[in-house]
Amino acid sequence: MSDFSNRITQLFKIDYPIIQAGMIWASGWRLASAVSNAGGLGLIGSGSMYPDVLREHIQKCKAATSKPFGVNIPLLYPDIDKHIQIVIEEGVKIVFTSAGNPKTWTSVLKEKGITVVHVISSSKFAKKAEEAGCDAVVAEGFEAGGHNGREETTTMVLIPAVVSAVKIPVIAAGGIATGKQMLATMVMGAEGVQMGSRFVASEEASSHINFKNAVINSSEGDTILTLKQLTPVRLIKNLFYKQVQDAENKGASVEELKAILGRARAKKGMFEGQLEEGELEIGQVGANVIDILPAAKIMDEVWQGFKEALANPIKMT
Repeated sequence: MSDFSNRITQLFKIDYPIIQAGMIWASGWRLASAVSNAGGLGLIGSGSMYPDVLREHIQKCKAATSKPFGVNIPLLYPDIDKHIQIVIEEGVKIVFTSAGNPKTWTSVLKEKGITVVHVISSSKFAKKAEEAGCDAVVAEGFEAGGHNGREETTTMVLIPAVVSAVKIPVIAAGGIATGKQMLATMVMGAEGVQMGSRFVASEEASSHINFKNAVINSSEGDTILTLKQLTPVRLIKNLFYKQVQDAENKGASVEELKAILGRARAKKGMFEGQLEEGELEIGQVGANVIDILPAAKIMDEVWQGFKEALANPIKMT
């Protein structure tokens, strides 16, 4: 139990201002409930789930934890109305939306008493989320894994800009895997952090062990933001990325790039463990992640690291 309190811990009724990102193929009920049980906020990543699968994960998460948890809903999902309906029917209290216009669904969710947070990549979109009625925003820098902002603004630049632009609490994301990195974002005005890549390398993540090992074995420069003509996505460089790069260098059209991407490319890489043919979405901070740990241990390490950094912020020689 933590004696730390700010607007984020109060908003979600959690002990630590640490949120586990809702990542496709990695964030099922096991990971979400483990993070919530450890005092953070676990999120089920609905982007890779059919509606009936999402319902099953919500029900299993409710059975596995009495603590608050949420669902991440990418707004570009084709069955978005079904996902929204399931979240409401199952009594989920917290929803993080991403990849779309927050105006579309925020009022519907708020009318049901649901806390709504939207993921943004610029202060302009942060203002739109605030205007739409969101309770907080996740400001996600260009370092982050998965689908990413076109602006390519780094977390270090984005956080102070968003904090200045809105009055609602700001959660920092992108390039955060340690307590020191968490403290750095909070010095700039963030009131919590959302971490994805660190929790991919957890025992409870539903991603394939091959993918987890690829993350902990990655080095600086092993990830790249690509597919900018479609939807920008950061991934580990592999044979699939090489095919995309070669096509882009030859001036491939959007249709040709879509054909290369095909269907279920992310599932192939992250869930089935096909490291060359699959899409391996991960953030730059994967290069700093060196071990696969239980989610509770990750939570403890991050929080202890945060407290140590807070007590001794600058090393003087």
